[in-house]
Amino acid sequence: MFLTLSKILDVLFLGPLSWALWLLLLSLLLRRRRATPWLVGAAVVVLYAFSLDPVAQALLRYAESGARSTYRPDRVYDAVVVLGGYTDLGPTRRRGALDFDERVDRLLTGWELVRDGHARFVLLSGGNLDARPGDVAEAEWAGAKLRSWGVPADRIVEEPRSRNTHENALESARIVRERGWGSLLLVTSAFHMPRALATFRAAGLAPDTLPVDWKGDDARGMHWLPVAGALRRSTDALRELAGRAVYRWMGYAEG
Repeated sequence: MFLTLSKILDVLFLGPLSWALWLLLLSLLLRRRRATPWLVGAAVVVLYAFSLDPVAQALLRYAESGARSTYRPDRVYDAVVVLGGYTDLGPTRRRGALDFDERVDRLLTGWELVRDGHARFVLLSGGNLDARPGDVAEAEWAGAKLRSWGVPADRIVEEPRSRNTHENALESARIVRERGWGSLLLVTSAFHMPRALATFRAAGLAPDTLPVDWKGDDARGMHWLPVAGALRRSTDALRELAGRAVYRWMGYAEG
């Protein structure tokens, strides 16, 4: 129920495009000469502001500001926990082969850590949010990819049931207890790390952290013309910040 409700609210309210559409709809419903120009103007301002690279980068830097690496390269971890979210699901379904999106650093980092002997196992945590009959879970796709990259099958643990960060933590905690692992390293995108770590701690785990996929310092020209990519990055940052507040309110995350 929480998952379904959160996704509905996400689509309807948690993004500048949604805010602009609501403002335009309100202007149509009110039909007041004085209010309409202000509401339409506000919709334009919202779309323009959040479609600017400087605004998007500032939001991402703020979202990433709480991410800290506590990775110790001189330590061999029992497992590196790689959170899902790096699959481009549409092409993956069409092709029947794993297609990555821009967050692939999560999986690449996990692969490098196991390959180089910094972790004994890799735990791939991630199912499909809108699973369809016959779908292969993201963790299972990723496990097959790691095997093709030379990681022994007995060092890969797939967790294909979780659909969000809360479930990532609960399912990972179950596997950690079953296997008796002690030292863990959590890998996810920098903007996602603060919420992920707080959620794993709430589930009773205390992993070291290695944030990857940093975006806040990405130099993109920083011009003042609106671009669709900046709107998407602004939306990602705002959704993550809202997710932190919701997780704290629901008791899913420490703090």
